[in-house]
Amino acid sequence: MNRGELIDNNALQRAIFVGALLQIVFVLMAHFSAWIAMHALLFAGMMTSATAAYLYAQEVAKGYALGAYGGAIVGGLCAFAGVALAALLGDMTGDVLVVRDLISILTGAVGGIYGQMAADWRSI
Repeated sequence: MNRGELIDNNALQRAIFVGALLQIVFVLMAHFSAWIAMHALLFAGMMTSATAAYLYAQEVAKGYALGAYGGAIVGGLCAFAGVALAALLGDMTGDVLVVRDLISILTGAVGGIYGQMAADWRSI
């Protein structure tokens, strides 16, 4: 299989755009609110990555493995935008950037699996 068969570029771009936009909003909110930074930013980032990946896999519906693959890409790239902004603002260090991006890759893969499951349920 070539790369074009593995992912749907249009759906991938839409999911990354929406996820990255939400990640940036959460990072900006956390920059100005210590409570959000301490208690909600990691969870919000993980949920945003998982939800964007869920929506991607539900739209594409090419199977569980490809849903997890695309979901991991979506989760990682949209989280990278938010975490990189947080590092530029001085709210996070570079090593935290890597850890949080890896966490978002994992949650994106899980979101992709659940998105494929939802696509399967929709087709019944």
